[in-house]
Amino acid sequence: MPKVALYNVSGAQVGEVELADSVFGIEPHQHVLHQAVVMQQASLRAGTHKTKGRSEVRGGGRKPWKQKGTGRARQGSIRAPQWKGGGIVFGPTPRSYAYKLPKKVRRLAIKSALSSKVVGNEIVVLDQLTMNQPKTKEFAAILNSLKVDRKALVVTADYNDSVALSARNIPGVKFVPAEGINVLDVMVHDKLIITKDAAKKVEEVFA
Repeated sequence: MPKVALYNVSGAQVGEVELADSVFGIEPHQHVLHQAVVMQQASLRAGTHKTKGRSEVRGGGRKPWKQKGTGRARQGSIRAPQWKGGGIVFGPTPRSYAYKLPKKVRRLAIKSALSSKVVGNEIVVLDQLTMNQPKTKEFAAILNSLKVDRKALVVTADYNDSVALSARNIPGVKFVPAEGINVLDVMVHDKLIITKDAAKKVEEVFA
C-alpha cells in the first residue's frame, strides 16, 4: 500500500497515511485515461452549431429563368447551394456529442488518474479541511502553507459551502466533494489536495 505524508492546514507533516493499492496504487493505464478525458470533454460540448440549408435561407421562391430556350443551364432557385447566398450542403446541425464508456473502463480510468498523482508525487493528503466562513484570503494562505502554487483540485469528504466559496475566486483552483471526483478534473489540475476522510470515501466506492 502506498504511504504518503499527512499534513495539516499549516503545512506541517503530522504523520503518514496508507492508501489502498486497488485505487491509488495501480499502474496508470494511459489509453483508458485518454478515452475517459475525451469522453468528458465531448459531453461538455454545446453542440449548438447550425447552418441553413436551401429550404431555410431567405428568398429563392421564384424560378430565375425559364427552363428552356435561354441557352443557360437550368436553374430552379437562386438559393440552391451553387449560388452565392444559397443554402449549405451537409452543414452542421445541433447535436449532442455525449457518449458513455463501459462502467469498468470508467472505474479503471479514475483509479489510473488517482494513481498517477501518487506516482508523480502530486498528491497532498490533509488530516482535515474545514472553514467556519468563506474567506478567500485564508484559503490562499492554506495553499501557500502547503506550497501549492499551481493548478489544484481540492477534495473533501462532503460538500463544504465555506470551502467551495473560498476556493472559487482563486485562479486554477477547483473544489469538489469526494462523490464528484472525476478523471478530467484530476488530470487537468497539477496537484490533488484531498482530505484523509475523502480518500477513505473514494476507496470505499472504487476499491
